[in-house]
Amino acid sequence: MSHERRIYLDHAATTPVRAEVLSAMLPVFSNVFGNPSSFYKDGRDAFHALEEARSTIARCINADPGEIFFTSCGTESDNWAIKGIAEAHQAKGRHIITSAIEHHAVLHTCDTLEKHGYEITRLPVDHEGLVDPEAVRAAIRPDTILVSIMMANNEIGVIEPIAEIAAICREKKVIFHSDAVQAAGAIPIDVRLLGIDLMSFSGHKLYAPKGVGVLFIRKGIRIANFFDGGAQERKRRGGTENVPSIVGMAKAFELAVAEMPENSARLAGLRDALISGILEKIPHARLNGHPTRRLPNNANFSFQFIEGESILLMLDHFGYECSSGSACTSGSLDPSHVLLAIGLPHEIAHGSLRVTFGHSNTMDDVHALIEDLIYIVQRLRDMSPLYEDYLKNANS
Repeated sequence: MSHERRIYLDHAATTPVRAEVLSAMLPVFSNVFGNPSSFYKDGRDAFHALEEARSTIARCINADPGEIFFTSCGTESDNWAIKGIAEAHQAKGRHIITSAIEHHAVLHTCDTLEKHGYEITRLPVDHEGLVDPEAVRAAIRPDTILVSIMMANNEIGVIEPIAEIAAICREKKVIFHSDAVQAAGAIPIDVRLLGIDLMSFSGHKLYAPKGVGVLFIRKGIRIANFFDGGAQERKRRGGTENVPSIVGMAKAFELAVAEMPENSARLAGLRDALISGILEKIPHARLNGHPTRRLPNNANFSFQFIEGESILLMLDHFGYECSSGSACTSGSLDPSHVLLAIGLPHEIAHGSLRVTFGHSNTMDDVHALIEDLIYIVQRLRDMSPLYEDYLKNANS
């Protein structure tokens, strides 16, 4: 039932800024306030802070600092990667491969390119949300210039086989981009080991502020600039850098990598307890996505005969903050494109719930959520004509 404190369970949408991150940022708002492009001491101090952050993030993913470019968010990073490669390599071809379950930052960018004469292949996924690497191989053509497949899905948490996909792209001499916004800080990322050409990140999924992101661009990759302006980011991305948030993102990334083994094990324990509890105690519930190959903090369910929005409203009333999918499309009444892609019919895709755990959550939260969901789902089904029809048919 309703709780004295709000229980936040939507860490895939955004995270609060950690105290350690805020502490690292505060001096950069006041003492180290200079423009990093200025030559005097305050500018040099800001430039030093900027480059320290760049080196820190590079270490977190086994990249060179010169391969780290700061952006305003994961969406900008995705846009730059895809549109930048499309422009720089259009003489070779205009064919791009992606998957049906990408974030809209990738899908809508590809839609825009399609309107400008590019051809987009959107690969299907299996019923657990996995892209088949051999389907990528089969889709590559002589005019293919880019493959963009996410590292981990933001709605159902499935972790894609990107090392295998990257190896195929390297063999076929096609550039490979991966959106790692959800994966960063949750699972290990080594861009050398994985064979990545371009990779997108976002600060606010890592307990850093909103409004800062990163695009990793492997040395030697030819890509057009996305922002024109000054000489910032080695003349690749104009605009004065958001130094406080960049420093915060570096600190958050560093903490996440250092704490990953312990934190991932704890979150996976919460996730698995929630999954087993819901599937055992709530009939006509299903887990969406791969049962084990998923992010440690992500659990996505569908509840038959009821609407996901109704579940969210009642959970909110009871003090829980969850979602039915991507926060970027939460205003839409359409069922999730991800759930439709894994083969769910519209009526079941509408009844989805995404729970993503974080630092503040405990096993007590899990037990409370299960008990309240049992009540909420039954109450909503009691009002559902679909459930009434099901019971009539079952008893006839």
